[in-house]
Amino acid sequence: PIWRPCFLVNGNYRRYVNLNIGLMMDDLSRKIAEAQHFILNQLGQLPPLAIVLGSGLGGFADRLENPNFISTADIPHYPRSTVAGHAGYWVMGTLHGKKVVAVKGRVHFYEGYSLEKVTFPVRLLGRLGIRYLVITNAAGSLNPLIRPGDLMLIDDHINLFLTNPLIGIGGKSESDRFVDMSAPYSEKLACIAEKAALDLRIELKKGVLIGSSGPTYETAAEVNMMRKLGGDAGTMSTIPEVIVANRLNLEVLGVSCITNMTTGLSGKKLDHREVTEVAALAADRFQKLMEETIVRILSVSV
Repeated sequence: PIWRPCFLVNGNYRRYVNLNIGLMMDDLSRKIAEAQHFILNQLGQLPPLAIVLGSGLGGFADRLENPNFISTADIPHYPRSTVAGHAGYWVMGTLHGKKVVAVKGRVHFYEGYSLEKVTFPVRLLGRLGIRYLVITNAAGSLNPLIRPGDLMLIDDHINLFLTNPLIGIGGKSESDRFVDMSAPYSEKLACIAEKAALDLRIELKKGVLIGSSGPTYETAAEVNMMRKLGGDAGTMSTIPEVIVANRLNLEVLGVSCITNMTTGLSGKKLDHREVTEVAALAADRFQKLMEETIVRILSVSV
């Protein structure tokens, strides 16, 4: 559908807007159905768990045994990543006999995509029957006690994207639109991750994630504001995906790899190369923690 200026009065304007929103959602459902059909033909039935890999963290997919790759460029209607560190593949393989899907190559709001496109992969995973979503990212620390190279369990978030991926999306009931976000990250999955980290002797910090659109890094004043709001780390991704995952009733585990101190907490200028370089240095601990956590989730949940 094409949006056009409209000067209808009274109830006619509302009917016009609702009609266009309905057509847009019908179009989104059609696109997801076509992508779903393609994935099922390529991979068959998906396992109950998927992991979205953030900047510089895609190497986790290399740990999967008997991998089956799909380029996201081949998936109908799937947005393509334009950012270094996001390869653009879905990989289905096994970890200690447990099947897992890894998404390498998310897209971001700052690339010019709508939030509908940004969250398309999560909507698709939900349609394909995923129940558990492990979502990861590279993030900058807002907290002096959380340092580059640390791994941080996300226990809540603050949305500073100034928009929401559910705008315009209705449903069969009011609860479909007004999604409860009192616990966006699963306490059960968080406990599994914390126990895995303890057994592996991997330090796992915990904190609140703040998401904003980017692509510029935050100013010192913005960092000061975010700290006063209660944020421990900042990212340019993740939160729209988590909102949609909650809309789809998926259980979410969020883990950030801290790659830098934000502006004002470090004397260095920020550079995306540092993000990927520090993520690479933390890759071994990150991958071991994710592997053990995922195997435990699937062992107790399947």
